[in-house]
Amino acid sequence: MATLVAVILLGLVGMIVLLRPRNGLLWKWVQGREAAERINIEDALKHFYNFEYSRLSATIASLAGVLQIGRDEAAGLAARLESLGLVTRDANGIRLTAEGRSYALRVIRVHRLWERFLADRTGVSASQWHHEADRKEHQLTPEQVENLSAELGNPMFDPHGDPIPTSDGDMPARQGLPLSALEAGATARIVHVEDEPDAVYAQLIAARLYPGMTVRVLERTRDRIRIEADLQEHILAPVVASNLTVQPIGDALDAAAPERRLSSLSIGQEATVVDISAACRSVERRRLLDLGIVPGTRVRAELESATGDPVAYRIRGAMIALRKDQADLIYVRSPADNRLAS
Repeated sequence: MATLVAVILLGLVGMIVLLRPRNGLLWKWVQGREAAERINIEDALKHFYNFEYSRLSATIASLAGVLQIGRDEAAGLAARLESLGLVTRDANGIRLTAEGRSYALRVIRVHRLWERFLADRTGVSASQWHHEADRKEHQLTPEQVENLSAELGNPMFDPHGDPIPTSDGDMPARQGLPLSALEAGATARIVHVEDEPDAVYAQLIAARLYPGMTVRVLERTRDRIRIEADLQEHILAPVVASNLTVQPIGDALDAAAPERRLSSLSIGQEATVVDISAACRSVERRRLLDLGIVPGTRVRAELESATGDPVAYRIRGAMIALRKDQADLIYVRSPADNRLAS
C-alpha cells in the first residue's frame, strides 16, 4: 500500500510539474513555440518591408535565404502570414497588406531605436548593434518602446543613418546614391552606412566611416575608390564603397581654417580642441569629455612613450595619456593653422 501511495504521489507531482500554469513544462513548451512563431512572423514581415522599401519583389526563395530556412518552411510561413491577412501573393511575388506593413514598421521602429540606444548609451561595439537589436526587437512592449524613444529624445535616425519609423508609422524615403557612383573630385556627405553583410560592415567600422561625415573622392578606378574623409585617406573596393550612401554637396570642402588630429602634434606643440569626431560614441566619448577635452581647451603634447604610443598630453593642468587611436578622434587647430587659413 505504501508503495502504491508513493507512486500516486509521484505521479501527482509529475503532473504538477508538467501542467502547472505559467511555470509548468508544458506551459513553457507551448509559450516557447508561440514565441518562436511570432519571431519568425516578425522577421518575415521585416524582410518583406525591406524589399518593398528598396522596390524589389520578395519571393519564397528570398524569404528562405534571409531567415536561413528551407523553402518548404518558408512557403509554410508565407501561407501562415497570408492566412493572418498580413501579406498577399500574386505572380509578381509577396506583398504586404496595410496591416502587415504597419506591423513590420512597429518591429523596425523597435530595432532602430535599440540600435540608437546601444550606440549612444552603452559600450557595445558597432559590429554588435544589429545583432543585439535583432533579439531585443521581439521583447519590448509598446509602452516600453515609447519610453525608450522619449528617453533618447525621439531620434529620427539610427546610428547607421536609417530613418526610424514614427509611432504613427511614417517612414521617410531613403535618399542619396552609392559612393561608388561618384566621379573623382566629387564631394559628398555620408547619409547611410549599410550594416550587412558583416564582412563588409567590419571594413567600414575599421575605417571609422559614419553618417554625417564629409568625403571627397580622390581617385576612382575599376578596382578601387580612394577617398579623403575625416582628414584621412581610405582605399575602398567598389563593393565596399557601394555600402555607403552619400548625398553630393558640391565640388569643394569648406575652406575655413584647417583642422587636424591631435595625434599629429609633435612633442612641445600646442593646439586648441575644435571638436571630437562623431565616430567617437558612448562610453569612449564621455571619458574624453570628462577629461576636459571640449572645444576651446588648450592641449600640449608633452611626453612620448618608448614605442611612440601612447603620448602624454597636458590638458587643463593635468597630464593625460592617450593612445593614437584616441587622439585620432580629437580635432585641433594650432595658431600656425590659423595663419595659413588667413
